[in-house]
Amino acid sequence: MPESISDKLVLAISSRALFDLSESHRVYENEGLEAYSAYQIDREEDPLGPGEAFPLVNKLLRINELLGEQRVEVVLLSRNSADTGLRVFNSIEHYGLAIRRAAFCGGESPWRYIQAFGCQLFLSNEAEDVRYALDCGVAAATLMSGRSQDTGNDQLRFAFDGDAVLFSDEAERVFKSEGLDAFTASEKAAAREPLAGGPFKAFLAALHQLQQAFPASEAPIRTALVTARSAPAHERVIRTLRAWNIRIDESIFLGGLDKGDFLRAYRADVFFDDQQAHCKSASAHVATGHVPHGVANT
Repeated sequence: MPESISDKLVLAISSRALFDLSESHRVYENEGLEAYSAYQIDREEDPLGPGEAFPLVNKLLRINELLGEQRVEVVLLSRNSADTGLRVFNSIEHYGLAIRRAAFCGGESPWRYIQAFGCQLFLSNEAEDVRYALDCGVAAATLMSGRSQDTGNDQLRFAFDGDAVLFSDEAERVFKSEGLDAFTASEKAAAREPLAGGPFKAFLAALHQLQQAFPASEAPIRTALVTARSAPAHERVIRTLRAWNIRIDESIFLGGLDKGDFLRAYRADVFFDDQQAHCKSASAHVATGHVPHGVANT
């Protein structure tokens, strides 16, 4: 019978997010596809350097070793052809990454395979592919150039913005159209009404389920909400997560303060936000994914 991945956490990642293909991409942009293909084939035995999402993927795959079973799957989705993609697979083998599945799409967008692979998260450098994934109902983010580093901690730390990422953008729409005072009044009045889920709700739920396989004090995954909200707009968020029966380890209500210093203090491996300005600030400190969803991206 075919193998099932329905009970796994599945991450889809582009080759440019996993490895540093910046020099190869410059060849493609400046000299064209044929030069790019020749460049990759000539260097297919030379391992690529780690990319923006490499530390995250490495830590995620370690969870299978801790559990003694494969609960996490990483799938490579690439615009490369299989021919030029051989260097990518050789690099995967070089670093000992347990990645078995891939789709090389020969220049076309790979987003159409996201649901077929059962992916809950897609990370890419191609904004167009990310938007298609979001339209398919899959959590997705465009990785921004910035600081990617292994924190030296084996624990994998995710950080999420709230509105338009974990939650719908219903409250953010009030803020954008009517201002802060109206937003605060609206959220206080609706404090006991759970917010609708945003594009990352299902992924957060999958992380929470994976966390349950470990004692709380030993979980290799930690989650944080890092939001510009402040009291009294905090209550609706807390009650929403309670209604979803999802535990989030840390909740940081910043009241408009810059998020970068807090993400660095939390030692996030990756941070997801819907607003470009917040992403730009955060990317100076941690790997950052822009989620092109909601009213801020209309």
